[in-house]
Amino acid sequence: MPIVKTGTIADFQQDMYGLREPTNLKNRQRQKNFLNEEEELEESDKNKNSKMLMANLGMMINYAKGGMPPRSSKYYRSTKSGAGMTQAGVAAYRRMNPGSKLSTAVTEDNPGPKRSARRKSYCARSAGQMKMHNVNCSKTPEKRICAARRRWKC
Repeated sequence: MPIVKTGTIADFQQDMYGLREPTNLKNRQRQKNFLNEEEELEESDKNKNSKMLMANLGMMINYAKGGMPPRSSKYYRSTKSGAGMTQAGVAAYRRMNPGSKLSTAVTEDNPGPKRSARRKSYCARSAGQMKMHNVNCSKTPEKRICAARRRWKC
């Protein structure tokens, strides 16, 4: 049957014989969902572009994308000297991971309120690590976690 462009009888026959796509509620919802997905993709493309820009800036300066600085005495303290990262290590990490808020250990006797809260948080977190790994610092004081906790004055 040839498709007729206009007319009520022609429309009825096209619908009856299945010559036209049905315009029901499900098709309308699919179209709306498709449009919403396109908008979400545009937003995620913006985020990807900004992340790629940051990564490219890091590569221009010859830093690896993300990750940690190499294990050397320049970036990490020995276990005897208290374990953890040095000032240079923290700076290297922050260059490799733009937007990072990593800072050095809180080692002073009377820190300010924010730094004392940071110390309290680290001490609680490292105590959980010790408990999880069954480390007893009175028996094995040479462990890195024990040295770091001494340095942080936990």
